[in-house]
Amino acid sequence: VQLQASGGGLVQAGGSLRLSCAASGRRFSSYSMGWFRQAPGKEREFVAAISWSGSTYAADSVKGRFTISRDNAKNTGYLQMNSLKPEDTAVYYCAAAEPYYSGSYYSSASYGNWGQGTQVTVSS
Repeated sequence: VQLQASGGGLVQAGGSLRLSCAASGRRFSSYSMGWFRQAPGKEREFVAAISWSGSTYAADSVKGRFTISRDNAKNTGYLQMNSLKPEDTAVYYCAAAEPYYSGSYYSSASYGNWGQGTQVTVSS
């Protein structure tokens, strides 16, 4: 599966953005999807994930502010980001795990397919 992330941009603190991750190919509904981010000088970190069955997972730092979802009919995953903070500034990557994956969603090693990343900048 090929992934393309979009929707990043510059926003003031407290604002919102919605990232999209468009997937090519069939069987999109069988892929679990995740969002990760990487800030300058830092390691890539887990943000949120949604399993092929619809279960969702989020990092503590974004719980209550970010919501992950998917539209299987559109082959697209989403990350709705509200109440953005300057520390959310990073390049955001979407990723897909193998079909019907059932392991940990928190590790980047669980995902074999990655999009190109989209920059999110939150100004104070």
